[in-house]
Amino acid sequence: MFRFVVEQVCNWLSTMRINENTLLEGEKVVLVPYNASHVPRYHEWMKSPELQQLTASEPLSLEQEYHMQRSWREDGDKCTFIILDKQQWADSGVEEEQCMVGDVNIFLTDPTDPSLAELEIMIAESSSRGRGIGKEVARMMMCYGVTKLGIQKFQAKIGLDNQVSISMFKKLHFQELSVCNVFKEVTLEMEVDESVRTRLSEETAGMKEREYRQTCSNRQDLTAQ
Repeated sequence: MFRFVVEQVCNWLSTMRINENTLLEGEKVVLVPYNASHVPRYHEWMKSPELQQLTASEPLSLEQEYHMQRSWREDGDKCTFIILDKQQWADSGVEEEQCMVGDVNIFLTDPTDPSLAELEIMIAESSSRGRGIGKEVARMMMCYGVTKLGIQKFQAKIGLDNQVSISMFKKLHFQELSVCNVFKEVTLEMEVDESVRTRLSEETAGMKEREYRQTCSNRQDLTAQ
């Protein structure tokens, strides 16, 4: 049993850099690795009291934000993508940082069970909300987590006052697991069975996985395909 747990933890620690050269292209969004070049824009987002409240975050200095970005790339328990607006990204004359609209994360919360993951999505740009982006990103990230990381159960912890996100996850077939009045949050959960796998596969049938670094130089041509 001990050997099994050690092997599971080692797999956990080695797998989360799997997306360091991965780009996922959907219908409305493109997901790319969180790089140092994204930090200044991300830092500006997190000055917002609204986003701090929605993400239960404290404001950080720019230096601390760079440190956080490095830890998110290196830590074994996180898998992070920056969300880009695909329409803007298709214009090669627009810098990637200008296309940023949010981020999405998978956190492995139990070292003894790497099949359990917490899913977190932030749509930081208000102009990008209400367009179905969050739902598309959730499906893409869940599909990636299931096929690449072996995730078998997803959880989402959301503030009780964030009814938009709660509603979205319930539409994605998450079920309410518990409510914590102390932290004012609800935990939603979805177990990945064969029906969920099939549904995710169908809903993300158009998603393309590409090598991030190679794609950066010719993204306009690729989106025309």
